[in-house]
Amino acid sequence: MEKWNESSVAEFLLTGLSEDPHVQVYLVMLFLVLYMTTLVGNTILITAYATEQRLHTPMYFFLVNLSFLDICYSTVIQPNMLVQFLSVRKSMSFSACVCQMFAYMLPGCTECVLLALMGYDRYVAISFPLRYNIIMSKPVCITMASCCWISGSAMSVLDTVVILLLPFCGRNVIDHFFCEATALLKLACADTFITEMVIFGTGVYGLLMPTFIIILSYVRILIAIMGIRTAAGRYKAFSTCASHLIVVFMFYGTTIFMYMKPSSKKSGYLDKIVSVFYTVIPPMLNPLIYSLRNKDVKMAMQKITRTQLIP
Repeated sequence: MEKWNESSVAEFLLTGLSEDPHVQVYLVMLFLVLYMTTLVGNTILITAYATEQRLHTPMYFFLVNLSFLDICYSTVIQPNMLVQFLSVRKSMSFSACVCQMFAYMLPGCTECVLLALMGYDRYVAISFPLRYNIIMSKPVCITMASCCWISGSAMSVLDTVVILLLPFCGRNVIDHFFCEATALLKLACADTFITEMVIFGTGVYGLLMPTFIIILSYVRILIAIMGIRTAAGRYKAFSTCASHLIVVFMFYGTTIFMYMKPSSKKSGYLDKIVSVFYTVIPPMLNPLIYSLRNKDVKMAMQKITRTQLIP
């Protein structure tokens, strides 16, 4: 087994999204706006949950966990991305790169499991409305959220360790805008088959299994909705799931493309673009999607905004 200190690479160079200085200026402005929108939107959502008693339900409890994960996810990647845009030499030390890789995997893996549990929550709410508060009690919700964090931590630690066991002794140019695991894996100067299989295995557990749970939940939800006699009732039941479905398609689609496809030694610009769509766009859109489709959240956000603007 390789030792961690066998790596002779002291730092990595990132290619970023563009090498054109003029394009980088526009990218800085664009991603700064996206990052600030992410922080403001998710912070307001968390504040709304903390201040509004009527939002203290299982659905909003999981939504707050999602918002916190999105803030962590974005903060790990985007501030450094902005610095890289403005830097002539886009470099990161070996230790900083590894820390960033682990720090983005942790909320990312946790969010994969959390979205599956949010699908189960919607299934219970629609299929067993009278027993919903009993089934999804506070202790149960806390246990489910804890399982998400434990699972996410275990997957991110495992992936980070198996990558650290590889020697990095030559190439040090990462064809990406952050220390993404698969991009870093391509620089190892040893056979990476076992490492790739471990990462694929965590991908099956963290992506495909939650996807199966979500599909199963929505099949049962669809059956329950078809049993509702009134059109208004069916519409109300479906509308409670629409926001979650949008987030699931947006996050899982791009993540599965990145981590479940066959590996290739060639890094493509397409991988960077896809990475933007699962590291930058979902954290920004999640609070907008949920607030725009939810009357209670909109009212709570409006109340907070008025309180802050009007002393």
